[in-house]
Amino acid sequence: MANKQHKGHRPIHSPEKGELAMIEGILEGSPDAVGVAVIRLDCGCRKMAAVDKNGDPASKVIMYRDNAESICPLCQQDNGDYMRVVKQFISWKSPEPDTATQAMISSKVLGSEQ
Repeated sequence: MANKQHKGHRPIHSPEKGELAMIEGILEGSPDAVGVAVIRLDCGCRKMAAVDKNGDPASKVIMYRDNAESICPLCQQDNGDYMRVVKQFISWKSPEPDTATQAMISSKVLGSEQ
């Protein structure tokens, strides 16, 4: 997992290989999107949704699991409970919004502690 650093020393998370196609598909179907929120769960399932420039949803939430026909039984029960989140970030569409806008959207979508 590659983590880049911006000038402000905030880690920038890069999507894993399996997530990239899903992100591209979500962006393609969401013309107002500036990025895709990616939430990784401890079971290996992922929750993703496009976000617009105001931090509002620009797509439905999509849940998936790499190399599986469906999400795991636990996610089917609890819909990917936030207590099982292991990593969350926004994969920004190019050109990326400015740093202040990214911080506002991230705070609104993912909460203040990321």
